[in-house]
Amino acid sequence: MSDTQQGGAVATSAPPSVDAGLTPAALAEKYGLAVSGARPGLLEYVRELWSRRHFILAFSSAKLTAQYSQAKLGQVWQVATPLLNALVYYLIFGLILGAGRGMSKDVYIPFLVTGIFVFTFTQSSVMAGVRAISGNLGLVRALHFPRATLPISFSLQQLQQLLYSMIVLVAIAIAFGSYPSARWLLLIPALALQFVFNIGLAMIMARMGSKTPDLAQLMPFVMRTWMYASGVMFSIPAMLADKPAWIADVLMYNPAAVYMDLIRFALIEGYGAENLPAHVWMTALGWALVFGIGGFVYFWKAEERYGRG
Repeated sequence: MSDTQQGGAVATSAPPSVDAGLTPAALAEKYGLAVSGARPGLLEYVRELWSRRHFILAFSSAKLTAQYSQAKLGQVWQVATPLLNALVYYLIFGLILGAGRGMSKDVYIPFLVTGIFVFTFTQSSVMAGVRAISGNLGLVRALHFPRATLPISFSLQQLQQLLYSMIVLVAIAIAFGSYPSARWLLLIPALALQFVFNIGLAMIMARMGSKTPDLAQLMPFVMRTWMYASGVMFSIPAMLADKPAWIADVLMYNPAAVYMDLIRFALIEGYGAENLPAHVWMTALGWALVFGIGGFVYFWKAEERYGRG
């Protein structure tokens, strides 16, 4: 340290700091500092998610309970909404347009209801995923937690709602002559694969929606187009019998159609394997892995940017 005197005033100069010349990154490494909210490694991120599994389940259950809390019929709407949709589609497509060609009434009605319920599962997961981050910015900015808990929770909420609806779906299947058999056990892997697919797709949409809130306004049109292209109200091979074969193949192998057909095959007695595309289980597994793993990694890569835009 040295002293200099100018006009009676004493100025003191400190010795050069030992940190002089170090870059911010070098300083952070020297003192063990980390960026606040930095993205953890992929395995560490998975461990953080697993440690919050109870929160994910409780959050999804709470959202499901609150969904119809202001309605007089309450949770009845969980089942009534897709049933009313199925009734409308049956009147228009089943009775007026004859979309059930090639199927008896005992097959077409559970075929239609199954399609509505199963597609709604994916549709609701996607729409909830779009708003998972942008619609919960207060929570995202106030608390530090793996952001993937939000799209996962919303997808789990939709699974719980589907399971309630399955009670009615099973009753409809039995009413039209499809009785419980060993084939019904295929519902478990089919729903599990669709759930993984839905989570991955919801994560992709959550990241996209976090930066583009207007995506939530566009998605209903996209989902409606996807529904009509997936054979929800009609059999794709029967409806496109006079069209080039590749068109039916493309539509039958799209993931929404694959999962619907698997669940229809498991549940409906008159809906045999001849209605399924070749290698359907491998296709279902492939869609689940591609979107489940790919969507998770895609979402994780933007972890530190959520809520900061």
